[in-house]
Amino acid sequence: MGMLSLPGFLSCGKKKGVTLSKETDGRAGNNNENSERGNWSNKWDYLLSMVGYAVGLGNVWRFPYLTYQNGGGAFLIPYTLMLALAGLPLFFMECSLGQFASLGPVSIWRILPLFQGVGITMVLISTFVAIYYNVIVAYALYYLFASFQKVLPWSDCFTWADEFCSKTQLVSDCNATLNGEIIHANYSFITSNNLTCINGTMNYKPGQFPTEQYWNKVALQRSSGLDETGHIVWYLALCLLLSWVIVGAALFKGIKSSGKVVYFTALFPYVILLILLVRGATLEGAQNGIEYYIGRQSNITKLMEAQVWKDAATQIFYSLSVAWGGLVALSSYNKFHNNCYSDAIFVCVVNCVTSVFAGFAIFSILGHMAFVSKRPVSEVVDSGFDLAFVAYPEALSRLPVSPLWSFLFFFMLVLLGLDSQFATIETLTTTIQDIYPKVMKKLRIPVTLGVCILLFLLGLICVTQAGIYWVNLIDHFCAGWGILFAAVLEIIGIIYIYGGNRFLEDIEMMIGKKSHIFWLWWRMCWYFVTPVLLMAILVWSLVTFSPPSYGSVLYPAWGTAVGWCMIIFCMIWIPIVAIIKIAKAEGNLWQRIVSCCRPAANWGPYLECHRGERYSHVVDPKKEKEHEIPTVSGFVY
Repeated sequence: MGMLSLPGFLSCGKKKGVTLSKETDGRAGNNNENSERGNWSNKWDYLLSMVGYAVGLGNVWRFPYLTYQNGGGAFLIPYTLMLALAGLPLFFMECSLGQFASLGPVSIWRILPLFQGVGITMVLISTFVAIYYNVIVAYALYYLFASFQKVLPWSDCFTWADEFCSKTQLVSDCNATLNGEIIHANYSFITSNNLTCINGTMNYKPGQFPTEQYWNKVALQRSSGLDETGHIVWYLALCLLLSWVIVGAALFKGIKSSGKVVYFTALFPYVILLILLVRGATLEGAQNGIEYYIGRQSNITKLMEAQVWKDAATQIFYSLSVAWGGLVALSSYNKFHNNCYSDAIFVCVVNCVTSVFAGFAIFSILGHMAFVSKRPVSEVVDSGFDLAFVAYPEALSRLPVSPLWSFLFFFMLVLLGLDSQFATIETLTTTIQDIYPKVMKKLRIPVTLGVCILLFLLGLICVTQAGIYWVNLIDHFCAGWGILFAAVLEIIGIIYIYGGNRFLEDIEMMIGKKSHIFWLWWRMCWYFVTPVLLMAILVWSLVTFSPPSYGSVLYPAWGTAVGWCMIIFCMIWIPIVAIIKIAKAEGNLWQRIVSCCRPAANWGPYLECHRGERYSHVVDPKKEKEHEIPTVSGFVY
């Protein structure tokens, strides 16, 4: 085979004067530009990983409900505007940051050492979320396995049900006409005398559908509250173990293995959504469901309500997974001159189109359930756990060949959850790699497995009989305003302290020089619109913050205190790291603050060949010890 001689020439990822064979160059043909950290094998590995990270359970179980609740099709107006004004600018910013410096969410703050605690906060919140997110995948796995039965176990009130279980709403009393007079009587008297209830006068007995009782009594074995922990539900623990085994197996070679797995986990949910949509569209009552979702029921006057705009902005923010650290981590494995601009637009558009598309698949089948059960669509629509594990399973149980449709639906939920989880764990391992690159190079598999085992053990509390309360508690505190606060600091730090113009010049080093008009929109968003929107949502979230509850079950005071401790533990590093940085700097207080607001000596493109004149002064990462660059708790800025 031919040899490549490189005398006197510095190529990215290769050393001067080194002769490489074609077989051994770049990790056996992996085409790595950055031989130390590695790169995506190809662009589609990256794009599908980003799509898998952004497109998650919320696209299926939250967006359709929000659309229905906030005016139907009219909700797409604020949703699209919030995508353009808040979601996309933040998404593009984080993709650009990670790609420019080839660093994870903590080390990327070499750009602004004073704010390195923001990166630590993102990673810690992602860690808490990873603990409970895989528990939700475990729930879906349990239902997936339970679907391998001729008769779905939640299709009727079987031996596990109590006297309140019923497939239909039971009438307790109503008004009827007897001998020309209107009387009010219990339903047994009405039926025994062959009378008919007057429409709108029926009162119903308190009751629960089989799917609701199955979810609480069988799947969760739910206790009365957070105080009653109970025992570990063994089959949920096994499902949780399986979900972590899958995550660990997919990530054992880092992006080189996960980048291939996402071809299935990111794409196949679209196949299932299409199958569910086609099946749902052929059912009686499907049109009514679609109309409730986005059709003639649309209410344009809803746009006058501030809550609608807040819901749109919040949904965009969380569905795109900005400020969690994952976008920076995944983008850090891109080649330097990758077009992150077009990538950001592509992933954001795919994410939002998926949400709308999923709504049609969900509401068409819910419409059929409303038709069969003779209830209005509004009574069968729900979001979150109730949609995924109560309302939709009930709808599927009423279809012919119901185990097949149930299997497909829960298989889709498993895939949506797993590829989001892949990126979250990759965020953690990328952070470790940036801190201990030599350790990760030799021990990537043990470290990855160690992270998965640790998070599995921490997640066991979430598969006890009180597990659903812990899942809800972590979600309530850690996946809320803490991330919004981190996002506000991120955009303020980069645009106002590091400098928006300098940041644009960094981007142009990667994607080429652009005109002033090209950057006009991004300047407007980054300098004003996006920070204002984020701060408005943050203030609203804090003002409307309520104590956690699960359904009608309130949390004890100690449970709420635990929730506050979790989010404080995540966010306390922002001031702690800032104080340590200032304390280690030289000069008077003001001089120390100013020096900590300047990029570190080793900030810039990771490879020397990309630095050009602007970053010719950058200290090579390999020579950091020689220059005694300070660290905080092992995190190199």
